Amino acid sequence: MAIKTFPEYLESLRKLKPTAYMFGARVENVVDNPRIRGGINSTGATYELANLEKYRDLLTTISPFTGERINRFTLPPQSIEDLVARVKINRILGAYVGTCHQRCTGLDCLSALSIVTFDLDQKYGTHYYDRFLEFLQYMQKNDFTANASVTDVKGDRSLNPHEQPDKDLYLRVVDKQKKGIVVRGAKGHQTGSLSSHELIVLPTRALGKGDEEYAVALAIPSDTQGVIHVVGRNSLDTRELEGVDCGNIRYSKYCPTVIYNDVFVPWERVFMCGEVDFSGELVNRFSAFHRQSHGGCKSGKIDVMTGAALLMMDYNGSAKVTHLREKIVDMIHKAETLYGCSLAASYEGKKEPSGTYFINSVLANASKIHEGRDMAESIRLLIDITGGYVADLPSDRDFQNPEIGGLLKKYLQGAAGIPVEDRVKMLRLVEKLAMESADTISDLHGGGSPAAHRVTIMRESDVESRKKSAKRLAGIE
Repeated sequence: MAIKTFPEYLESLRKLKPTAYMFGARVENVVDNPRIRGGINSTGATYELANLEKYRDLLTTISPFTGERINRFTLPPQSIEDLVARVKINRILGAYVGTCHQRCTGLDCLSALSIVTFDLDQKYGTHYYDRFLEFLQYMQKNDFTANASVTDVKGDRSLNPHEQPDKDLYLRVVDKQKKGIVVRGAKGHQTGSLSSHELIVLPTRALGKGDEEYAVALAIPSDTQGVIHVVGRNSLDTRELEGVDCGNIRYSKYCPTVIYNDVFVPWERVFMCGEVDFSGELVNRFSAFHRQSHGGCKSGKIDVMTGAALLMMDYNGSAKVTHLREKIVDMIHKAETLYGCSLAASYEGKKEPSGTYFINSVLANASKIHEGRDMAESIRLLIDITGGYVADLPSDRDFQNPEIGGLLKKYLQGAAGIPVEDRVKMLRLVEKLAMESADTISDLHGGGSPAAHRVTIMRESDVESRKKSAKRLAGIE
């Protein structure tokens, strides 16, 4: 069976034995750790929905490589329909989990590799594409999740990788052997690395002469010897560990730093090694796919934020207040703008020589620029509509205290007929949506910085045709 259920996904993770640390201590059981489990549940939603009749036709399809029904998160897009499905799926999942489902990055890596490894072989006569196809079919047959191990820690940003005082601040090949290579380095902001079966390593930037050892792409199991996951802090992490005061306790996001401490990679899992001239294309393809993904999932998150805002208006007795209704319209408008840009990027996609379809990168980057602004503004509107108790709500434990709990429920009552418990739960959800730092910061920096989005738009846009149009209308030969 090529499509896992949610319980089967959890069981497959339990078979892995990753090296993980959090808050200075070794984590032996990542699946049941309450800080990490919320992120695993978010990824698990991609398995859960794929098995629901309502979503099965959207989340699954027939693989042209295996002939089996597979989860779409293991298929590089083979048509415009596939490109569009990516956006629709991400919007549904964004609203379903209210945070990052953490699986789109792996698909973005598979999609980029399916284009670039083919192009590499055409130029150099290598066999990277054959290796990639074997890996892809392995991912499809097992319905595995992959993590995008792309963002290097970078060190001094003014220096190229090979110019760094410490050569390991960009992941690099430190040894080539008969059976494989050895890599060393670290990748930051590794969303869902412990929710994943495989880690796919790509370069983080375009590379040049002298950077050959950094031009490497590969895939390894997430529990490979020498791989160390260090789970970072989050604004609500201690509450998750205590099991209190979180409005969306089931789903969350975590972003480890992943250290590659002299990790051996067999040659059959190496998809680029030293070809610096293709490093820029690989990261650009990945980034464009990922920015398209964001437009879907973030519009879904705004959907649930809008729902929370509307419910708080009901609970506060302000459902008919005109200026609040106008803010709701603004939130809906922002969600549809992100969604529309990502859909347009899909419909304007084109088939590459490998057979994989690539999106319109200008439209994908336009969506990401909107996201950087519109997500922050949507959060502001959500808090504006909800009110100040987003910041100052007493603890769950105070509500449970027999001495003061009844008094708190008396004075935190909202509109008539609304249970105070519902109002408290919705306030907590609003806090989680607004304050989950790992997700909020990704609204701005996920898929690259805002400056990178602008650079891509300028590089990829046809500015000459715009000049010609203006000259013709002005009567200039």
